[in-house]
Amino acid sequence: MEQFDKIVIGSGQAAPALAAQLAKRGFRVALIEGDQLGGTCVNNGCTPTKTLRKSAKVAHMVKHAEEFGVSAGDVQIDFLAAMERMRERVNTSRAGLTQWLNSFDNIEVIFGWGQFAGKDGDKFLVDVDGRRLAAPDVFLNTGTRSFTPPVTGLDSVRHLDNRGLLALNERPSHLVIVGGSYIGLEMAQIFRRLGSEVSILHRADALAEREDSDVSEIIADMMKDEGVNLYLEAAMTSLAPTENGGVTVTLGDGEVLDASHILFATGRVPNTENLALESVGVECDDRGYIKTNPQLQTNVPGIWALGDVNRRGAFTHTSYHDHEIVLASLDGMQDLYQWKGADQRPTTYAMFTDPPLGRVGLSMTDAKKRVAEGQNILISDMKMANVSRAKEESETRGLIRLIVDGDTEQFLGATVFGLNGDEIISVITNYMATGASYRIMQQALPVHPTVSELLPTILAGLKPLTAE
Repeated sequence: MEQFDKIVIGSGQAAPALAAQLAKRGFRVALIEGDQLGGTCVNNGCTPTKTLRKSAKVAHMVKHAEEFGVSAGDVQIDFLAAMERMRERVNTSRAGLTQWLNSFDNIEVIFGWGQFAGKDGDKFLVDVDGRRLAAPDVFLNTGTRSFTPPVTGLDSVRHLDNRGLLALNERPSHLVIVGGSYIGLEMAQIFRRLGSEVSILHRADALAEREDSDVSEIIADMMKDEGVNLYLEAAMTSLAPTENGGVTVTLGDGEVLDASHILFATGRVPNTENLALESVGVECDDRGYIKTNPQLQTNVPGIWALGDVNRRGAFTHTSYHDHEIVLASLDGMQDLYQWKGADQRPTTYAMFTDPPLGRVGLSMTDAKKRVAEGQNILISDMKMANVSRAKEESETRGLIRLIVDGDTEQFLGATVFGLNGDEIISVITNYMATGASYRIMQQALPVHPTVSELLPTILAGLKPLTAE
């Protein structure tokens, strides 16, 4: 039995940083990974998709070059070259992470599927690749994987998740995407711009339905303008293979779609079933996510759960932030500016379509519910079509929406859908962390010409929100 001070299982965005910080504090750390270092983000999430998004954006800009006084001629897309560029970026990123972790003398990276094997006194036992490790503290960062719902004929056809899609070497002639939420929308736009016919099947009557209805409408218009076929409130009844290796998709109304490829972007499930959590008594919810308190401690002292697997934020940035919360707890939370718990942070994220959507805190729909309960809330909108920088760049789709508490004057939420929305939302997110009044931002000196320079102007137009 091998003794360690700390064991980290999984190497998503929380784990490497946590392992490094623990090592710097003098602990001997085992970092266990069952697949590839870096987790979803590095290998089949953020890094590859944003790299491929750039290729798609360049193709889109070149096709529209004449609008800017540039003649580009006939545009040819080398799909394989774009995919190889993406893979090179992934390999470089993973190699850099590997080199960095190996630079720590007291971190041992162990490849294999780690699982608990009970306790020995005050130490947890973890088996991996024929070895038995022991440590008093274990940190779980095993993440999630794609969920594919049961459909008649599913086993008879070639179907893709996000990993399979990014492994393609040939461009799909017709990509059917099941799911019209964030991942599905990003992939739809990317592959449409790279030359595929794309169809989205979505169960709801609006795309990205957790957004405000006007935002969902803008997203739908954007997709339709780029030639993406939308099937809303669509249900599949069956799938069947075609002679050329494609798939026939039969919808509930009897319509049949012939696709070369089908991608399921229908949610995620946690990677917890092989951890043998029952051997140490760690509790999960009914979907397999590990229950934690705001400091990310499980019901078993000495075991923490970080990242997607704790259901406290399914994003790379929340996973990374989790490691800071854990360190604050381990350090005794002595620093005034350390985050003390996950319940403090507002939900913030981006959808990386082009233009992107940035969101933090309450939507207008959420805010109206608060108003109905008696809260005093102020709101102000501005269309991107009224933003000079957006007009100068012919990027006028979208809006900016700011929501504040009428009594405390603190920000409650924001939506920035449009040019640089994924970057601008961080201005609001960071400001919310200060707890300051919106009036301070309203009096700030912005840089011209930018999109964010309009934030003080929008704040000057705040008006009471009604529940209707």
